[in-house]
Amino acid sequence: DGVDDALYILLCCIRYLRHATSTRMKRRTMSADILNAQHNDDTFENIWQELKWRGLVHVSTDEEALEKALSSETVTFYTGYDPTAASLHLGHLVQLLVMRRLQLAGHNPIGLVGGFTGLIGDPRQTSERVLNSREVVAGWVDSLRSQIERFLSFEGENGARMVNNLDWGGQLSAIDFLRDVGKHFRVGTMVKKEIVAKRLNSEEGISYTEFSYQILQGLDYLELNRQYGCALQTGGSDQWGNLTSGTELIRKVEGKTVHAIGTPLITNSDGTKFGKSEGNAIWLNPQMCSPYAFYQFWLNTADADVVDRLKVFTFLTRAEIGEYEHKVETEAYKREAQKRLAYEVTALVHGVEATHQAIAASEALFGKGDFAALDESTLQAVMSELHSVELSSDQLDLITVLTELGFASSKAEARRILKEGGASVNGAKVQGEDAVITAEQLLHGKYAIVRRGKKNQGAITVV
Repeated sequence: DGVDDALYILLCCIRYLRHATSTRMKRRTMSADILNAQHNDDTFENIWQELKWRGLVHVSTDEEALEKALSSETVTFYTGYDPTAASLHLGHLVQLLVMRRLQLAGHNPIGLVGGFTGLIGDPRQTSERVLNSREVVAGWVDSLRSQIERFLSFEGENGARMVNNLDWGGQLSAIDFLRDVGKHFRVGTMVKKEIVAKRLNSEEGISYTEFSYQILQGLDYLELNRQYGCALQTGGSDQWGNLTSGTELIRKVEGKTVHAIGTPLITNSDGTKFGKSEGNAIWLNPQMCSPYAFYQFWLNTADADVVDRLKVFTFLTRAEIGEYEHKVETEAYKREAQKRLAYEVTALVHGVEATHQAIAASEALFGKGDFAALDESTLQAVMSELHSVELSSDQLDLITVLTELGFASSKAEARRILKEGGASVNGAKVQGEDAVITAEQLLHGKYAIVRRGKKNQGAITVV
């Protein structure tokens, strides 16, 4: 009846809340050891000097005043993350690490997830954003918040604080917005912002919705300044117009001077966009980019880029990075700097255990490890990068397997390969024309990695 249905729904809600709380606590516990091991480099005079050395300051408000404040005061600062996707990506990781470095220097971080601004999205370089539903944005807010929380400490005197700008923006009427906020912005100044000017000169132009985004971000800074005394905002340098809209709004409304830091947009030494892999963003969510693929991305860093990446994305000291720089110059073929970079960043984002699985998978692919030691998700990530086929349980003779994978053009060629011992299953050589993949050989009951010679590897899934 209706009462039973209501009780059932209530129980489901309680279970969901318990699960969500438990999951969040597990995430914080998983990251606690990594957070506790992080330290700024005490060989620098102050945090500003370290940020500069690491290449994390592209543009800022009054540099002298900002350095003085960061070295002599406790500054409350914030960084905003809009939920325009289900996950953060490597560009956001730069901001998360800037936040963590400032927190380690004793400053108070505020992580803002834009449940309000995310309903609009900041202007893109090329075209209007597709507006997502409120339900989708709300789900992405929760997802991004759980990711951000892993990179900050919520303990101690300068424990991090999380906020959602929907809490104040969602209560604002159109009249209040125009009278109390919009009045302080000049259209002439707004159209000079780089991204706005670029869009205005394009065929598509820019809508009033996206044109207004910089006002909304300015409002965020004003609200956080009023509530928490926030006096610094950090973000990417491509957001500089949005960052300074907040500093100007606070100056006009409150008569205060506050600061902003714009980090550089990181590019590869060959001019290509950093954080892309075959056209796809490198996401921080393991379901969108597996720890194995994430590890491989960093492992493939070019020699010309690896030292700069160590500076930006790891907590290695200036002396340690100097040692790796020397290794790149004298023993680049060993790729020790890339291996350390891949380990440090993958452990930071996905945890030590997932990183060890990614390393084990890499070694197994090169014949130096055991595929059977890989968990199923890591094995699936490896298989996604190999030619893969689905076979039934009566197609597991190696002659069929080799031909289905394309490693042999005919059954006769497959027989020859097997006779010569040129094939292996899960790293173990097989020989004989009658060789088959047994149930005991199947990994997790349904997978196998098959190699022909040294270069050809494929995967099968038994269906």
